[in-house]
Amino acid sequence: MAYVEIKPDLLRWARKRSGRSLFDLGRRFPNIAAWESGEARPTLKQLESFAKATYTPVGFLFLQEPPVEQVPIPDYRTMDNEYAGYPSPNLLDTIYICQQRQEWYRDYMRSITEEPLPFVGSLSLTGNIADTAAEIRNVLGFDLNERRRVPTWTEALRRFIEQADEAGIMVMCSGVVLNNNRRHLVPEEFRGFAIADDLAPLVFINGADTKAAQMFTLAHELAHIWLGRSALSDSQPAILPGNDVERWCNQVAAEILVPLSVLIDEYQERTPLRDEMDRLARHFKVSTLVILRRIFDAGGITYDELRSEYSRELQRLIRLTKGGAGGNFYLTQAARVSKRFARAVVISTLEGQTLYRDAFRMLGFSKLTTFRELGRSLGVA
Repeated sequence: MAYVEIKPDLLRWARKRSGRSLFDLGRRFPNIAAWESGEARPTLKQLESFAKATYTPVGFLFLQEPPVEQVPIPDYRTMDNEYAGYPSPNLLDTIYICQQRQEWYRDYMRSITEEPLPFVGSLSLTGNIADTAAEIRNVLGFDLNERRRVPTWTEALRRFIEQADEAGIMVMCSGVVLNNNRRHLVPEEFRGFAIADDLAPLVFINGADTKAAQMFTLAHELAHIWLGRSALSDSQPAILPGNDVERWCNQVAAEILVPLSVLIDEYQERTPLRDEMDRLARHFKVSTLVILRRIFDAGGITYDELRSEYSRELQRLIRLTKGGAGGNFYLTQAARVSKRFARAVVISTLEGQTLYRDAFRMLGFSKLTTFRELGRSLGVA
């Protein structure tokens, strides 16, 4: 039996990179501890299985030393204004997949002679926050009075995504890599990213995050699109980023959702905070997390109170949303890849412009019946 000469450091790096422990991988690879110590070597077949289990390109394992992987878009993630650390394979693969989808969609838009979207990159950091937010709301058709008539803020979030989609922005929301339910995305690592392009702007929202947090993430990433700057973010209403770009996007996001001048008129300072949060959330059809940020902006609470109340409210919302139903697969699938992108892929494939193999790869499944049902759910037969 032929064994492969592999540096133990590479095996340790791949395991740690994947976030899996020796105990976890040891059930599948009983000799992994000996491999990492250099006392034993794997066969080629074992190495290939190990690479697959750790989501590592097998070629990386033959390098002389572990590679330094970098996020392929500007990385503005921070945790308490400290750099968030090295990217996981799940995060990297998600960005790579989205870049491939964007490249395909850009070529598709060129093939149907669509014009560039004028709002991408149309704003700057020097613009007035209120005017900037108003311009974004105007392009999206985001009407505050209409929004108040929506039954719930979760319905308002769905409508918000639809408005971005209708404006020409691909909004993808998923909590896993492709459709692999064993490869979960972690909100603590990132909440979203934007890849700016005047033909194929793309926003990705971490679907593993709470619905309440997703609303602010979407608004934040849309601000990046209008700014024309791609970015990987950890956008939260309670964070005051040290980075100028992230701070600007947070301010614009909050103003898009809840204009400060309107909030000040509505805010009842003498009402208990819990009651006021709930009332204003119902009034503006946004999450209580966003309302907390705006009460802080209005001077109703201190920054320490904002952080404390935000943490408490986030944990409450997480408890409320645990154990939810899975929902309709085809609606979920369209949300994961964006309705705009899915519809374009189905149309192009049915017209013979895109191979079924390539369509399946970009959409994340492998069955023709699934493809056809997805097309029907999108109104494309």
